[in-house]
Amino acid sequence: MKISNQRVEEIINFIKGLNLDQKYKKEFTHSKIKNISYINESLTHSSANSEINYENLEFLGDAVLRLIASDFIKNKYPYMLVGERSELRSHLVSDQWLEEVGKKIEIHSVLIIGKKALRDKSAKATIQAEATEALIGALYESLTILEPIKDWLIPFWEKKSKEVLADPHRKNYKSALQELTQSKGLSIPTYKTIEIDKKHDNPERFFCTVYIKNQSIAEGSGKSMKQAEKDAANQALKYFEKNIIDK
Repeated sequence: MKISNQRVEEIINFIKGLNLDQKYKKEFTHSKIKNISYINESLTHSSANSEINYENLEFLGDAVLRLIASDFIKNKYPYMLVGERSELRSHLVSDQWLEEVGKKIEIHSVLIIGKKALRDKSAKATIQAEATEALIGALYESLTILEPIKDWLIPFWEKKSKEVLADPHRKNYKSALQELTQSKGLSIPTYKTIEIDKKHDNPERFFCTVYIKNQSIAEGSGKSMKQAEKDAANQALKYFEKNIIDK
């Protein structure tokens, strides 16, 4: 796929804005058009080009991401149990984390998206996360080594891992709530979620109530049903922490 000079410049400037080691940024210049092509592919949605888009690089990026995240956890937390490592890694490679990284590097500013997908605001977060994962794959395809990609991502992981490990429930609020209610001989929590706003960018678009034994325990909200349920479960856990529940 032929890339215009304007697009080449756009990609070069984007790479310059990433916190990559300076010596690796030199691999993305006018003389390294093959590497520029990989990056361009990683930033192209299938709605804009059905043949050359980020899907293949996203697949590669997933494998690269899981490998270097595992290596980061092994080195950062050498005494952490395997099960705990797997749990932490799930947060460090999650769609939510990828979306956060995508926002930080402003990947939306260089994405090529078809008009129909561009109008679908509900897909914005997903596309950003997928493109960020594809970008990781493109960087590996270009550099052929993992170290500079890991070094680039470490600051993001440092922040996220501290956040997750500081939470006694490791952000898995629904699982924690179910374990708690079962330990107390209570029924499994049920969730009732409603959409209260059609605006996709509203952080309180969905409203959720969590019930235990048909009793409303807590409420939560989020921009997706999943996030609203997670928030409601978190609020329910806080409720239990403040109240003694008898069977």
